[in-house]
Amino acid sequence: MLDRVYFDNASTTNIHPEVLKSYISLLQKYYVNSESIYNEGIEINSMMEKARRAIAGLLGVQASDVIFTSGSSESNTSAIKGVCFANKNKKHIITTNVEHSSILNCCRQMEEVFGYRVTYLPVDSTGKVSLKQVMDAMDEDTAIVSIMYVNNESGAVNPINEISEYVKKKTHAYMHVDLTQSIGKVPLDMTNIDLASISAHKLEGLKGSGILVKKSFVPYVPLINGGEQEFGIRGGTSNALVDMMFAKTLRLALENGKKYHSCIQEMHDRLIAGLKSIEGVEINSPEDAIASTINFSYENIPSEVMQNALNEGGFMVSARSTCDSKSMNPSYVLEAMGFSKKRASSCIRISLSYHNTLEEVDRFIEVLKGVIQLYG
Repeated sequence: MLDRVYFDNASTTNIHPEVLKSYISLLQKYYVNSESIYNEGIEINSMMEKARRAIAGLLGVQASDVIFTSGSSESNTSAIKGVCFANKNKKHIITTNVEHSSILNCCRQMEEVFGYRVTYLPVDSTGKVSLKQVMDAMDEDTAIVSIMYVNNESGAVNPINEISEYVKKKTHAYMHVDLTQSIGKVPLDMTNIDLASISAHKLEGLKGSGILVKKSFVPYVPLINGGEQEFGIRGGTSNALVDMMFAKTLRLALENGKKYHSCIQEMHDRLIAGLKSIEGVEINSPEDAIASTINFSYENIPSEVMQNALNEGGFMVSARSTCDSKSMNPSYVLEAMGFSKKRASSCIRISLSYHNTLEEVDRFIEVLKGVIQLYG
């Protein structure tokens, strides 16, 4: 029996052996509250702050800018609400219509419950927004602009450096960027980014672990009240050991991103060539998408049917963002890119990592051909 193949790394990743080893080692020794003032608590707090400084160094920000969270969904929601509630006189938010559900649902709540105006910028056929769109949408009432760097379904890369520079230098709004799918995959410059979200489990780290980068000058109202943890920005007893592991997770992700990009690119090119050789298969990801994410459709087979058939063939893949995986609706990302409802209802997302192989890619193409022959 052939080994099952994991092609769903945009959904989550296996824990890096070094991260797992370090975490288990810490679990065996450290359990006291990091806020305690006895020696053991002070030691854990010192280790956590060392990790915070390491993260800040890797990102090029100040240690006080790094806020530990449970992951990107919390960081995304907190960034928008925290900034908006601190800027009571500004009632306008700019985002895109292909953001992660944590952003879109937050923005809808800001409209329906709190009376904010939200501009949802449309994307073009390559899944991206332009600087001009942001410029045209901006007004004196804009509190925050929130745009993802890399789309989680299509792999499209937004011109974040251009957009963030404009927002920073030409407006009074704050710039938030969802970096969840971009770390280790595209170059990062935090110079003009005011707030950013990162999740560890997308980077071979621990689930329930993330950070919100919030630069010190950004006004902010805490959403979780408690003690003085996280500079008074996020209350609650710190998940200290998990927070410590974020530093190693981020370091390894940045190192491996450079080290393994070439092998992922080779697998990407082999996969694209294989998909294009199959009549009826349509590539949905733009040509300049990140190499690790490939989205395609075969319109005669709905996503759920294709997923189940590929699962039976030994391959773990997604149809859309895993947060929406139980939805029977078409991919809102692909519909926003201008694709038909049928095409958006028959999409499959493959997301590769350096753990995958060319042999697995070749086997996938053969299994896909068999599925199409059987069900198409």
